Amino acid sequence: MPKKLVTLLISMLMAAFVLAGCSGDKQASKEKESEGSKETAAAEADKKGKSEDTEKEAEDTTEEANTKENEGSSDFSELISYMEKETEGTTKILYENDTPQKHEMEGVSVSLDAYKLVELKDFHTDFMIPFNDQTNGGVIIAKYTVKNETGKDAYYMPAFYLNFTGAMKAYDNYRDLLPENEQLSTKLTHSTGYLIKAGETITGYYTYPFGDDHLKQVLNVSTAAVEVPAPLAVKDDFSSSFGKEGQFTLSLNASGEKKVEGNKSFYQDKATIDDMGTKTMIEEKNGIGKSEPLGDATVTLDGYQFTEFVPNEVEAPRFESFNNGVVLLTVKFNIDNKGASEIAQSSISSKLTVNDGTQYMLNEGMLLNYKYSDVIAPGAKGELLQIYVLEKEMYDKIWKDKSFEVEVGPMRDKEAKDLSKGKKITFTLK
Repeated sequence: MPKKLVTLLISMLMAAFVLAGCSGDKQASKEKESEGSKETAAAEADKKGKSEDTEKEAEDTTEEANTKENEGSSDFSELISYMEKETEGTTKILYENDTPQKHEMEGVSVSLDAYKLVELKDFHTDFMIPFNDQTNGGVIIAKYTVKNETGKDAYYMPAFYLNFTGAMKAYDNYRDLLPENEQLSTKLTHSTGYLIKAGETITGYYTYPFGDDHLKQVLNVSTAAVEVPAPLAVKDDFSSSFGKEGQFTLSLNASGEKKVEGNKSFYQDKATIDDMGTKTMIEEKNGIGKSEPLGDATVTLDGYQFTEFVPNEVEAPRFESFNNGVVLLTVKFNIDNKGASEIAQSSISSKLTVNDGTQYMLNEGMLLNYKYSDVIAPGAKGELLQIYVLEKEMYDKIWKDKSFEVEVGPMRDKEAKDLSKGKKITFTLK
């Protein structure tokens, strides 16, 4: 074999070995690269999973923190300590109540969860103004919760004004006594448009300051009332309010507790709700159930209460013409509005005839708690109270054993438009 040919064959064999080696190296490299890719992908997936878990934990923590913030992170003792330190005064709890009160307004509810009346004495003069320019007095600290279960965003201004019989002003929250982040007025505020989101619950505190003179006055009355405004469906549009305004009654001592408990048995006219005096039951009848049609509504006589009434000293001038005592007759009706127009409770008038039809008196609208906005919507049912003031001596000697008849109507809307064509109905009480 020629030498050149041998050399060529050897060269070809060596090239084949080199190619085979390179191919093997490439295959090994690919396998290694593939294994590395799998490991990297697994690591990335693990990292992503951990990242998602961390994000979820962070979200849960944030949600928990928000809930905790909404619920209020401090208790009353911490808030009282803060107030004492802030004002440089001394405190003492005079009265406390942990029995919740709740008012429902078509899916938005407000609850007064608890409250404490705290004596605050010898505090810094910087805080004098809301305390009637005095450096001794007291503070009611109230805890409120607002909840939106309507399924839609709503707007709620927490204007929980407090009043009591004989008060010279309405009392509102004083922001300098508690940490701002604990106050309801900083959680539902103008800067957020008073927005309460669908499903949201917001809890916060409110303070009502009294100078020493006013504190003695409210303790003498023994109860106070807090207004509960209605929510809005549209921001800043007061015509979009829904639900009915309400009221919470606060007892402030043992006497107030007894009074509040006793008032539960009476119909909730203004004399009862505003604690205008003392009622004593004379006669009552409930569940009568007699119905009459009036226009597009059905009016049902549910019951009545005759009560002896002794007005307190603040309200006494209103009843000064009744020299021989006062009897209040409060009559309760239920109205089923089957018409297309709303019925305004404040626009309905009535007349009471006594002494076998020889004497009569008109309903005392000023002793009812209805506002212009209180209506019974089309297709809805609602309550109607009517109240009459009788002279006790005449009632005892002449009227009580004779017939009492109440004439109701006509039905009217908020603009006092007649909805029942002038028609009226009459019920005999006894």
